[in-house]
Amino acid sequence: MTHDLSPTTPLEGSDGRRMLTEVVRLHSALKGAPLPLDLPGAIPLREGRAQVIDQLEDYVIPRLMSLEAPLLAVVGGSTGAGKSTLVNSLVGHRVTNPGVLRPTTKSPVLVHHPADAQWFGADRLLPELNRTSASTDDQHSIQLVATDAVPQGLAILDAPDVDSVDERNRELAGQLLAAADLWLFVTSAARYSDEVPWEYLKLAADRSTAVAVVLDRTPADAVPTVSGHLARMLAARGLKDSPLFGVAEGEVSEDGLLPAGHVREIRQWLEALAEDAGARRSVVNQTVAGAVRTVTRKAFPIADAAALQVDAVGGLLAVADKVYDDAQTGLLAASRDGSVLRGDLLARWQEFVGSGELIRSLEAKVGFVRERLVNAIKGKPQQAERLSVAVEMALEALVVEHAERAAATAADAWRETDHGGALLEATPDDLSRAGRSLRRQTTQQVREWHDELQALVREHSNDVRSTARFLALGVHGLAVTLAVVTLADDATSAPESVALGRRLLETVLGQGRVAPMTTAARSGLDGRLEALLGTERSRYLAPAEEWQLKPEAPEQLRQAARRVDDLRFAAVRAKETGGHL
Repeated sequence: MTHDLSPTTPLEGSDGRRMLTEVVRLHSALKGAPLPLDLPGAIPLREGRAQVIDQLEDYVIPRLMSLEAPLLAVVGGSTGAGKSTLVNSLVGHRVTNPGVLRPTTKSPVLVHHPADAQWFGADRLLPELNRTSASTDDQHSIQLVATDAVPQGLAILDAPDVDSVDERNRELAGQLLAAADLWLFVTSAARYSDEVPWEYLKLAADRSTAVAVVLDRTPADAVPTVSGHLARMLAARGLKDSPLFGVAEGEVSEDGLLPAGHVREIRQWLEALAEDAGARRSVVNQTVAGAVRTVTRKAFPIADAAALQVDAVGGLLAVADKVYDDAQTGLLAASRDGSVLRGDLLARWQEFVGSGELIRSLEAKVGFVRERLVNAIKGKPQQAERLSVAVEMALEALVVEHAERAAATAADAWRETDHGGALLEATPDDLSRAGRSLRRQTTQQVREWHDELQALVREHSNDVRSTARFLALGVHGLAVTLAVVTLADDATSAPESVALGRRLLETVLGQGRVAPMTTAARSGLDGRLEALLGTERSRYLAPAEEWQLKPEAPEQLRQAARRVDDLRFAAVRAKETGGHL
């Protein structure tokens, strides 16, 4: 039986401060590398990432910030191993409630010297647990008990069973053990070969966590035999240097205490640790260094998985970009090749422009054919308004058609992969359809475009605004004519009536002004159509942005882990050579 703990790398002074800085950066890098997609192998790595983040938050960072804090010994183990009775016996009076009903311990109980109370506030240890000084069964609280029976520099925490039937108890037990400087792991002759406790002990060995094992509730004559077998099991699992204590069965008093002699060896060992600052530092250094090594070791596969996630989402976004690039190209082409001039819009346009009578009337000498001109423009304001509404509806239908097709195509492409389909399912917005606000936004954009066209007409008509030709159609009529001409700007076989519209503009405003007006109108419409499809495209970007899959995150995580490892290796070399960093 050995009661020695291995010395480890020192973390005091500037070494500790530098390590703290790099560990905080590593924590930030881990937080910045989520694994939201269910890619092959991602689930266990996602769970591992959550565990190492918790380990950093619950133990490593707080401990590096407070290396001088009391040694925290967490008493954990199997159901019925006698943990609460052991804690009461070590303290010398009842501080936690043992019993026969399972689970017994629901809310953890932390016992400390009154002078050490400052170290156990919510800002230092397990901040998500509420603090209370009263006995409680609240699994989201921790009971703090101050007593002179515990030496200054030491705190003992009674944790729930690691194999509890209550899931919250099991989670809490694991969380508390992860926050410990020292595990005081309790088992019994009947339970020492159970699988679950050994899973925790293997985890402790992997992390190089300081562990002491207590063989409790064992008949006195069986202690040597069972202890020997248990010691061989510990050695085979990498825990040969862990102290092993045997506690023989004894009568438990009404206060829930074993005879003092049964726990004297453990109490003396803990008191020796509390009194020896060097020994406490050794335990803390061992556990912190082991936890840091474990975190950096796990960081690299997490970074690799994050890179795969970034690539996977990047592939999905590239598909969506290609679909919407094609949709934008198609939309812009359709808005200028005259194909939109059909149905109600074509009918309203032909009704407005007529078969040429309006043009001939405008081209005539107004002074001699005033009556003819008046007859030609009768009803034009009403026709212009109906034509404006038809343009609005046609463009709205055109935008929605291309957006619906793009959304369906992109969604089908995403569903070809499991993670793409999962992303679609996890997004509240139905990405397989155009956005619900698209029609309203399109209507607003087309109306604003028509306002721009009216401004263009005013800008290019200063010297003709008082002519009879201009007054015959007005700003609104000329603007809607410019809209129709713009919609057939690249048409190879536009209706003859579109040519009449161009002649109408040239007749009223002059030939040299129509081309720049059409170019400006075209540019304004293109910008608005691109913005509308850009908004639709952004709906496919939103899930990735929400999950914060940043391309630079994997490499940032690798670099952060390397910096921590470099400090750790340098500390090991300094210790081996007797030097300093």
